[in-house]
Amino acid sequence: MEKSQVLKEIIESRKSIFPKDYTGADIEQEVLNEILNSATFAPNHKRTKPWRFKVFKNEEKLLLGQKLAEIYKSTVLPEQFLEKKYLSITEKAGKANVIVTISVNFSGLLPDWEEIAATAMAVQNMYLTCTAHNIGCYWSSPGMIKHLDEFLGLEENQKCYGLFFMGNI
Repeated sequence: MEKSQVLKEIIESRKSIFPKDYTGADIEQEVLNEILNSATFAPNHKRTKPWRFKVFKNEEKLLLGQKLAEIYKSTVLPEQFLEKKYLSITEKAGKANVIVTISVNFSGLLPDWEEIAATAMAVQNMYLTCTAHNIGCYWSSPGMIKHLDEFLGLEENQKCYGLFFMGNI
């Protein structure tokens, strides 16, 4: 099969697959490394490589889920608090094999939108590589990410734009 046909099939079959549909089986480290490495080939002006990914697995992943649930509970108005949503946050983290936080490092050399766009292209590369390996994934951007800076150790010029959930399907 021609490369262009393979690429077309991967692009056309790329879709968001949510943790409820993951099997729970571990993603092989070699495959995870390939997924993360594919991000580094995203085009980026002046080669700033603005994406910053932090990989959460095992206990760290569960701690991230707990932190997100805490943030939800502490930031939502009491009359809007939903126990079901609160519990689903940690459940979703538990069902994912890996969660990668997606942050942008703003260099100051370019307009912010260019570095955000480069980061989005890096994530698209991860999406496509996941698809090629039959790994479910999706980019989530819940409001709680605005409160993750300290937890992630982000610097003043960095901002979290989402969570990339992955799992075998």
